[in-house]
Amino acid sequence: MSNREEEEYIVGKHPVLEAMKAGRSINKIFLNNQAQRSLVQPIMEEAKAHGIVVQQVDKRKLDQLAPGMQHQGVVAQAAALAYAEVDDILARAVERGEAPLIVLLDEIEDPHNLGSILRTADCTGVHGVIVPKRRSAGLTAVVAKTSAGAVEYVPVARVANLVQTIEKLKAAGMWIAGADAGAEAGFYETNLTGPLAIVIGNEGSGLSRLVREKCDFILSLPMVGQINSLNASVATGVILYEVVRQRHAKA
Repeated sequence: MSNREEEEYIVGKHPVLEAMKAGRSINKIFLNNQAQRSLVQPIMEEAKAHGIVVQQVDKRKLDQLAPGMQHQGVVAQAAALAYAEVDDILARAVERGEAPLIVLLDEIEDPHNLGSILRTADCTGVHGVIVPKRRSAGLTAVVAKTSAGAVEYVPVARVANLVQTIEKLKAAGMWIAGADAGAEAGFYETNLTGPLAIVIGNEGSGLSRLVREKCDFILSLPMVGQINSLNASVATGVILYEVVRQRHAKA
């Protein structure tokens, strides 16, 4: 893990609680001085248990710390999340005795999509998520908020070259499946129980050409409506739950 000491803010009651429970390094917690005590009591108790300073401030201060966000009267100041290494993610699968399941995001730039994908990844037992350093959402406060705390439990690796990373995963024995609405074969007929990395493309343009060429096969979701496309986080969820279904059926 790298140690980025950039200042970061965790926003909202649930994400702040989860961050503390997960042992995240938090410098200070700001609470709305007008908030009902019953609402902030769990935050105060958890902060006391971890020796974290709590400061009562007015709503204007919280709005300045988390502009445009629904902070629920709670904002925590912390060092930015550390990114994992790809090897950390693979090791996590080995430790659990499970076939690796990894999600690669090919230039997913919307932080809300990344947060939602991390939330689904946690629910479906994904061992880690990999994003490129360029043209991709990073681990920001918006992502942490949207993930509802899942960002504390799903390792995220940031790599310079997604194509080279795919080659590394192949060398480690993984199959690479790209998700694309234009594929001929549906994903319900595809065996998804082995070591698998699923690549999700950009919200607008889908998979980039080089990444698509490196995929072992392409998964296509059945479309019966008029739009013929799904939000990236929704598509990820549908595919991951099919993986869960197949793996449970095999077990």
